[in-house]
Amino acid sequence: MNARVDIRERLGEHEVAAVVALVDAATEADSVRPLNEHVMLHLRYGGDPGAKAMLLYDGDTLAGFAHIDPTDQVEGPSGELVVHPGHRRRGYGRRLAEAALAESGGRLRLWAHGDHGEAGRLAASMGFSRARSLWQMRRSLLEPIPGAALPEGVRLRTFEPGSDEEAWLAVNARAFAHHPEQGSWTRDDLILREREPWFDPAGFFLAVRDTPRPGAGPPATGSGLAGFHWTKVHGDDDPEAPHGHKAIGEVYVVGVDPSEQGSGLGRALTLAGLEHLRARGLSQVMLYVDEDNPAAIRVYESLGFTRWAVDVMYRH
Repeated sequence: MNARVDIRERLGEHEVAAVVALVDAATEADSVRPLNEHVMLHLRYGGDPGAKAMLLYDGDTLAGFAHIDPTDQVEGPSGELVVHPGHRRRGYGRRLAEAALAESGGRLRLWAHGDHGEAGRLAASMGFSRARSLWQMRRSLLEPIPGAALPEGVRLRTFEPGSDEEAWLAVNARAFAHHPEQGSWTRDDLILREREPWFDPAGFFLAVRDTPRPGAGPPATGSGLAGFHWTKVHGDDDPEAPHGHKAIGEVYVVGVDPSEQGSGLGRALTLAGLEHLRARGLSQVMLYVDEDNPAAIRVYESLGFTRWAVDVMYRH
């Protein structure tokens, strides 16, 4: 096997272009994108200190890529890898996984998008175990959308860039305190997404509590922000769009301050976002939810969502 693995902390412009081309080829072949939004943002802009890019070359041709991210001190590094469709069945996936495992000191979590059997067999043969499953759920926006009233004392407005970042980050951290990725977002993470072509504050809804909830105090952040629904639209030219769809809406993030739990705010926010996406002329909407969050899955199923695909995390 005439292959080598080069490890970088930052990639040059031509290397990034080669990785993006490889990702596009794999997406076309597999009908699922092999790298998530976080990794693609890191490729374009740089990101977490200590993150590593692993380039597998077959001679002078880029045949595979892996990204290793030290995202969680408790759970350990996480990563994703992809092999070009024209260079598969040569042991390159194993070679990349072994290099990633060595680079991470033998403690690693790897995502496999689409829950392909081949990825599962490779993981099992290398001593990885299935640790987490992330469902992609979808629903038609052409079907009726239930109505839902906001809790008493709460109103909706849209996000104001330059003014709402700190309040949003505080509520996001509280709402996702036990979520390893979402709850640790920083201002830089938020600003990067505000710079993306898909960002639209008109689809970023904030729930503000003007009067205290009966029997409870105001949101602990002190800003009055009680929750949010950040929607996203994947358009024709969006490189992150799910394969096979020209345009689709996404329930990007829904979060509710713990002080509002049980108030019905999360459901009302979700439905407000769905109405907005339908008003944009979209016919489909998607979201991601952890398989081990049955309460959230039941809520989404009650709103007409069904499971579409599954991403799997394997842990070594």
